[in-house]
Amino acid sequence: MKHPTGHTLCRTFMTMALALLSIPPTAWAADLTVTMRKATQDGTGATIGTVVIDDGETGASLKLDLHGLPPGSHGFMVHENGSCDPIMMNGVRIPGGAAGGAFDPNHTYKHAGPTGEGYLGDLPAVDVEDNGSARQTLTAPRIKDISALKGRSLVIHTGGDTYSDSPSPMGGMGARIACGVIGS
Repeated sequence: MKHPTGHTLCRTFMTMALALLSIPPTAWAADLTVTMRKATQDGTGATIGTVVIDDGETGASLKLDLHGLPPGSHGFMVHENGSCDPIMMNGVRIPGGAAGGAFDPNHTYKHAGPTGEGYLGDLPAVDVEDNGSARQTLTAPRIKDISALKGRSLVIHTGGDTYSDSPSPMGGMGARIACGVIGS
């Protein structure tokens, strides 16, 4: 049996290294799987599915596999804190309140939708079928690096989303009905 020479080993190693370098950076990024749960006044409730977040060619890709939600359109956002616990506000327990406000690293302080120049956490609305399921893939075009989402939370709201602060603040999304912490 003939053993490879140092030259052959070096050439093999260089070929493998060049092949690895040709893989686009997005292929190296690990996806983030978020377990979504109902948000209740007592804390997080039953699991309602998952959202898998990937770096995509045109922004972050969010693949939803959810059930147990009210039918219709629901506002969907990345919130600044990695907690789905309730908080007390004005003597009322607010489900998912510990998630904090919208993820807004550029301090825009405005709701302008997933393509607007507002909160980076603005996501496309979730459309829930009559049977309570949402199996769709959404794109967040302004989120170019999903690692910035680690340690934050995803929140689904009761109402739809106008992607504007007018006529209702936060697009009229309403209370938080589901939440999931975005881990590492």
